[in-house]
Amino acid sequence: MDLVPALEEPLKKVLGPATAKVMAEHLGLHTVGDLLHHYPRRYEERGQLTHLADLPMDEHVTVVAQVADARLHTFASAKAPRGKGQRLEVTITDGSGRLQLVFFNNGVHKPHKELLPGTRALFAGKVTVFNRRLQLAHPAYELLRGDDVAETVDSWAGALIPLYPATAKLESWKIAKAVQTVLPSAGEAVDPLPDALRDGRGLASLSEALLKIHRPHTKADIADARARLKWDEAFVLQVALARRRHADAQLPAVARVPAPDGLLTAFDAKLPFTLTEGQRKVSKEIFDDLATRHPMHRLLQGEVGSGKTLVALRAMLAVVDAGGQAAMLAPTEVLAQQHHRSIVEMMGEFASWGLWREAPPQKGGGGRREGGMLGGAEQATKVVLLTGSMGAVARRQALLDLVTADAGIVIGTHALIEDKVRFHDLGLVVVDEQHRFGVEQRDALRGKGSQPPHLLVMTATPIPRTVAMTVFGDLETSVLDQLPAGRSPIASHVVPAADKPHFLARAWERVREEVAGGHQAYVVCPRIGDDADEPGAPQRTRRSPEEEAEAAKRPPLAVLDVADQLATGPLRGLRVEVLHGRMPPDDKDAVMRRFAAGDTDVLVATTVIEVGVNVPNATAMVIMDADRFGVSQLHQLRGRVGRGSAPGLCLLVTEMPEASAARRRLDAVASTLDGFELSRLDLEERREGDVLGQAQSGARSSLRMLAVIDDEEIIAEARQEAAAVVAADPDLRHLPGLRTALEALLDEERERYLDKG
Repeated sequence: MDLVPALEEPLKKVLGPATAKVMAEHLGLHTVGDLLHHYPRRYEERGQLTHLADLPMDEHVTVVAQVADARLHTFASAKAPRGKGQRLEVTITDGSGRLQLVFFNNGVHKPHKELLPGTRALFAGKVTVFNRRLQLAHPAYELLRGDDVAETVDSWAGALIPLYPATAKLESWKIAKAVQTVLPSAGEAVDPLPDALRDGRGLASLSEALLKIHRPHTKADIADARARLKWDEAFVLQVALARRRHADAQLPAVARVPAPDGLLTAFDAKLPFTLTEGQRKVSKEIFDDLATRHPMHRLLQGEVGSGKTLVALRAMLAVVDAGGQAAMLAPTEVLAQQHHRSIVEMMGEFASWGLWREAPPQKGGGGRREGGMLGGAEQATKVVLLTGSMGAVARRQALLDLVTADAGIVIGTHALIEDKVRFHDLGLVVVDEQHRFGVEQRDALRGKGSQPPHLLVMTATPIPRTVAMTVFGDLETSVLDQLPAGRSPIASHVVPAADKPHFLARAWERVREEVAGGHQAYVVCPRIGDDADEPGAPQRTRRSPEEEAEAAKRPPLAVLDVADQLATGPLRGLRVEVLHGRMPPDDKDAVMRRFAAGDTDVLVATTVIEVGVNVPNATAMVIMDADRFGVSQLHQLRGRVGRGSAPGLCLLVTEMPEASAARRRLDAVASTLDGFELSRLDLEERREGDVLGQAQSGARSSLRMLAVIDDEEIIAEARQEAAAVVAADPDLRHLPGLRTALEALLDEERERYLDKG
């Protein structure tokens, strides 16, 4: 039987089943290699004591400190009614702050003997508050004895003590001891970086980097190790993405070149405005991709209101013009209906609804329709809507229109990917707000083409360049950062409702003023208020314990409650309606139609209006409990106003105190309309794992050392190097170490994510 390579050895064989079980269940570590890649989060210098004043509440921490004093008390309790209960209070210090440790009853004996004044030790536990003082109850500890022959500190790397990401079940120093046990195996690590790349950039070998990261002798050792390990993560991931792009380039696809005087030309001629320079540039990139014989894989990202829908529509018309069909996948029925309405309005006479007045075209004619339909132009195509809530008759007709090619364009929700949906010739798939769809959903729709269709992914959430290169690295990227002429600026202000209640009263006066001026307004709330579990709740933002306590004083404001209060209070006499995700689809559509027609003054809604909703006459938005929403989500919501010629107004209502982190986030949103700047702030707040791991692939983030915001230069250089390596050796036949690293990175789930785009 073949021997198991050292780094693939199960931890239970090396460390024992008990420790291995905790590492597997709580840290996701299963093999020697996993443990070697569980890097320290920071280091303590020998003799340097942690700043206790900075300890986070309710988190497990590890501190290096010195015992200042220790006192044993007796007390009476239910379990020790005769005053025989014991409590040991130990005060530790780092010279700038103090922290109390407490041990009770049988747990006092060992620390009472060992934790004497002057003793230095590592302490680990959960920070809590008792009698308004920070404390650790029953912390685990490890003494640092300088006179011990086998000095404890040496087992943690001599002069520098690594502190590892730990859990309540496994303290940092226990992880450190386990790492020391397996560290000799680092010498057998297979290096994924090509020799030329490593030598050209002066990077350490992988074995050397692992030794230095876990057992550094100087800070320079740590810097060398970090530089090397960051390159590993960036390069291996970029190679995976480069191979995906290379494989896509080998797939066959039908080139879709629009006729010179066809539907697209006729549509452009009727546009009542001029395309922005950005729209023309991005459209050219898309048309060039569509004209090739391998599938387009392009990400179209842009600011709120930058005209992405028009760019996508022109791409769809080009495909219809070339004899194919186009499908747009939207995440919600409200957004699908909105897209359908706005596309039909933009197309005007080119979007036909009537019956054929001449015989249907011959098979193979695709989506383009010469001769027209009743009420349509000579060059027109049918635009159909397909959602899960449609009636049987309308649904049957829509399915028939797709399979017979009567419909050139279909807009729908997940209903588009059901088995019974068939296309005559699917040439282009447009996925809107792609982060809301699972991999399988996108892939199922792409699989409906007889050959792989072209793919255009749209997002209205601006993405920092490094994130686009990392998360969407298998897609070519187009950016729309220029607003069309006629779009108005949006003024944003924070309304501190608790500190200054009269500001909130003034907010409702401003809404009345906008309505009196012939405009409309949105009021957004975090929840519906019908006491059921609420999907589509606001993005969870990171809060301090103080903010959590403040927010917990009452539940988030609800649409149904706020609508009633406004209709009978500050907005009495105005036409107020509600919109939320659990309303019947027909009711939602009716509400949106009335609002779009100007029959409703104020729409009180959840985040169901976050993307795609386009009512140019809506000029004001009031976001209640704005601190409950993420930065990018607030930016998306704000983009629903200022879509016409009148200026927009967005008021961010919060009860958070002025000095809180939540208020700083809201101030940042109010201070800029630059979505890319806000997306960086949002990413820093939510950390990379949310973006690269669970949010995108359902898997734990593979990035342990690389920070996509801080390491932009490394990611960009790694992308170039990866492209060159894959172009020269697509199967990596001459780079076995790199192949091994790829297999480790691409577990089954992440491989599926990359494969399906």
